[in-house]
Amino acid sequence: MGARIENIVTSGTFSLDGGTWEVDNNVWIIGNDTEVIVIDPAHDPAAIREVVGDRRVTKILLTHGHDDHIRYAREFAGLVDAPIHMNPEDQVLWEKVFPGTAPDHRITDGDTFDIAGTTLTALHTPGHSPGSTCFHAESLGVVFSGDTLFNGGPGATGRSYSDFDTIIDSIRTRLFTLPDETVVKTGHGDETSIGAEKPHLREWIERGH
Repeated sequence: MGARIENIVTSGTFSLDGGTWEVDNNVWIIGNDTEVIVIDPAHDPAAIREVVGDRRVTKILLTHGHDDHIRYAREFAGLVDAPIHMNPEDQVLWEKVFPGTAPDHRITDGDTFDIAGTTLTALHTPGHSPGSTCFHAESLGVVFSGDTLFNGGPGATGRSYSDFDTIIDSIRTRLFTLPDETVVKTGHGDETSIGAEKPHLREWIERGH
């Protein structure tokens, strides 16, 4: 049986630069009836574990190091006995949550992760954070964009460790080069597609966010 994609939405908070906001996060589970990869196990480890069931979690992939995406990653990893992978460019954000430690494995651009006959390819897309990374599953026609690209525009760049020009360059050169029909599975909110978002690049640049 080939890989399928499951989504669970969890709720909690995001804190940075002295502020805290309520957020809903998309947690993505990719795999089959035997094994899965989990992307960004946010806020509610027990609920995510319930959806996983008795399937083996081979890897936990983090799209970036903001606390709403990583704060419960260690707890979830303990529940399912799986290693955590993250781009080391976000180590400064990781240490805000887990001081003096590091994820189990480093993600670098071009790394591949195989699950249930499907390959996820890491695309380093800095801007929302230095280490922001998307995961392209070409055979499934999807990209898991984290907080780099949303339905309606780029991820936020108004806080520490983020940069608008950088995220625009990442979207233009790494994501908008994917096929238009590629479905974008986002870190928050509704999914979209590369073709739906690409025509709006100029207006995003003009508005500055």
